[in-house]
Amino acid sequence: MKEKISITAIASMSPLGSTLEETWQSYQNDDHYFSLSEINGDKTWTAPLSKSARLLVEEQRESDSKYRKLDDSVLFAMVASRMAVKQSGWENTAEFGINMGSSRGATKLFEQYHKEYLDTGISSTLSSPTTTLGNISSWVSHDLGATGPEISHSITCSTGLHSVLNGVAWLNSGMANKFLVGASEAPLTNFTIAQMKALKIYAKAPDSNSGSVTERSRSYPCLASDLKKEFNSMILGEAASVACLETGVVKNALAIIDGVGYATEILKHNTSISANAICFQKSMKMALGDLDVTEVDAIVMHAPGTIKGDSSEFNAIREVFENHMPQLTTNKWKIGHTFATSGILNLELAVLMLQHNKMISVPFMESKTTNRNLKKILVNAVGFGGNAVSILVSKNE
Repeated sequence: MKEKISITAIASMSPLGSTLEETWQSYQNDDHYFSLSEINGDKTWTAPLSKSARLLVEEQRESDSKYRKLDDSVLFAMVASRMAVKQSGWENTAEFGINMGSSRGATKLFEQYHKEYLDTGISSTLSSPTTTLGNISSWVSHDLGATGPEISHSITCSTGLHSVLNGVAWLNSGMANKFLVGASEAPLTNFTIAQMKALKIYAKAPDSNSGSVTERSRSYPCLASDLKKEFNSMILGEAASVACLETGVVKNALAIIDGVGYATEILKHNTSISANAICFQKSMKMALGDLDVTEVDAIVMHAPGTIKGDSSEFNAIREVFENHMPQLTTNKWKIGHTFATSGILNLELAVLMLQHNKMISVPFMESKTTNRNLKKILVNAVGFGGNAVSILVSKNE
């Protein structure tokens, strides 16, 4: 990196809440935030937005007649962006760029419009403009009155951290000095969940006949980072998270981005990743640069809750850090996999842990939590096809 980057605000809408305070409080307990829903005729674990977050979304939807036809993914991003900009003190400026990503985009509207077309042979007038990927960044820009560049992209589950990469690149290039980056996902729809179940990676729900959990009884339906699990346990959640980035180290920074890394593996099949996650090894080494591995205090893992995904990332961390393993954590056991947003939520967790100097561990794992101060945390994300990103963040001291 040419110059360090300050994170001057970070905001999210998730199952954990709608403010940093509410989110941090939710991290203090050992409860998960999953609930059972009836989807495609089956009981299915999902992690919907918290009540406070959903209320803000509905208020946003009703605040302007133009917003009523927008997909949840767009509204989530708009609400989170408003909160981040307010928190950062950017309210008096319009000169900042925007990069918002999404893995699935407007899933709810796309499924609705497609069904309507199959039933009638006619497409609704707004079916195209409300389902394009650029919909998210353009509406966020409209809502905030921003005058900088607007970028939308989709790089599967590492999309959110790729937004951070893009923001860092723009800032280091000198073409901007402020960038709003983030991701939004509203994947709790019939077709999206059916796709994940077809891959055989979704967590089993209680058997409707016996009331027991299929395969074996457990307190946590998503066993993210548990290397001893014998079944896949990924669960989908919905969320948006947004961060404000500024060039250099500024006084009000919540945390500092010291390094970024990225890598892609050669595909063997559409969802492939190697046993030792070569992509993660490369991305983590790039983010660390010349930093001694012993200086990394913790890693927020991607850990989707699948057997191969969790083990390959752990193997990659072991290859890079060898006998100096940092403390490891993840949040997917608690809120599930939010696709594009997952990486930004990982970044939010890292920022909160740095600010409070407190490690948030996975309750069902044998953790090696120490009393050492948290000063540097590595954040990981990877998507289908081995698109890995790692971000090294440090405490603003």
